[in-house]
Amino acid sequence: MNSRNLRMWLRPGMQVKRWLALLILAVIIISLALAMGAAWLYDNYNFPKRLQPYVEWLTLQHIGHPWRELLIVMIGFIFLLFTLYKLSSSIIAPLIAADPDGRDMADILTENRFGTAKPELKVVAIGGGTGLSALLRGLKLHKIELTAIVTVADDGGSTGRIRNVFNMPAPGDIRNCLVAMADDESLMGRLFHYRFDQEGSELTGHAFGNLFITALTQVTGSFEQGVIESANLLKVRGRVLPSTLENITLCAEMEDGQVVRGESALSHDADKIADVFLEPAAPDPYQPAIAAILNADLIVMGPGSLYTSVIPNLLVGGVREAIRWSRAATVYVCNVATQHGETDDMGYEEHAHQIVKYLGDNELDYTLVNSHTVPDDAIRPEWQVQALGYDGHETTRDGVSIIAEDVVNDKNPLRHDPGKLADVLIALAKHHKATSFPVESDESA
Repeated sequence: MNSRNLRMWLRPGMQVKRWLALLILAVIIISLALAMGAAWLYDNYNFPKRLQPYVEWLTLQHIGHPWRELLIVMIGFIFLLFTLYKLSSSIIAPLIAADPDGRDMADILTENRFGTAKPELKVVAIGGGTGLSALLRGLKLHKIELTAIVTVADDGGSTGRIRNVFNMPAPGDIRNCLVAMADDESLMGRLFHYRFDQEGSELTGHAFGNLFITALTQVTGSFEQGVIESANLLKVRGRVLPSTLENITLCAEMEDGQVVRGESALSHDADKIADVFLEPAAPDPYQPAIAAILNADLIVMGPGSLYTSVIPNLLVGGVREAIRWSRAATVYVCNVATQHGETDDMGYEEHAHQIVKYLGDNELDYTLVNSHTVPDDAIRPEWQVQALGYDGHETTRDGVSIIAEDVVNDKNPLRHDPGKLADVLIALAKHHKATSFPVESDESA
């Protein structure tokens, strides 16, 4: 047991010292009773002469007072402490092994008595789809207060069918983020992602997680409570919040003037996107999401589909204003490659420019770009995508600072690596917080 753990065990309010003291007192009382019995037996029983030397040796008659008593007390305390240590280790070892964070018992007990320690950083991640899920898998491993604000504009596949039948926000991206932030993604993750594929069944194509959230929405009476209960079941590390509770439709005006309605139709149109908007326009925001943005230390937009995952959140009423009022650092995580049908031939500067267009001038602090060169053989021609290479610029044409780091997966260089990405963002948040809001010394206070 190190000095830190010892201080934690002896911390006032832990409700450990009182019971340890009572245990020691009980042992002392029992020991006194046994000592008095032994003294009575020694004074009143005549041991045979052949046993006398052994009795005197066992009772330490050859050691004078008070050293005899002091030696016995020391031996007793050594045995007591060793026994308590081994006994407590045997009892609490399974509890420590079951803790997902690998903490020792002092940390677990401290959290139980006094609650969790205040996190060092508050991070808000805005987006949707698989890109945001990858980011959340990395961020949840850090000791931060993590909030994911997710778009509910998806209208394709299982999500689209559920929206049409139940007239509720899209659960698909919410489901992905809940699983990504879960303590254990193994069984429950597979269950939530399981998609029915029986031919001819009305369930064909539905993801179980979407149906589960829909069922909880019906049982609890609100989509909001359905998401909360799903998060509790999965033991999510942080919060997953919809940007709005309204049933919205994502629309786009193409460069040829055509208007396309629906996210699923938007990403398959052949022409280039000129502008995106929501119907109804500027829907009411989910207020806990606004509060999270205002209290954040870092606001991350992306990675993910630019027009169908990231920007739709910025079109919700009040979200852009909350980001502008927040004192947090704002960063856009640029995709590693273009997305066919949505961002064809767009470089990283154009990606960042679109964020600035919908967020506002001078509101985006950083753009995080992958600096690792993607091998040519990593991209197949039939994918119709291009890697977004970094050209060495320090700022974009909108004056946004560029951070270039290797943040891609070593095995799949067209995907972000959750761990690398999270490490860069956490370091950025700490640096921004330290330089923007330095702690005042006692003399300057």
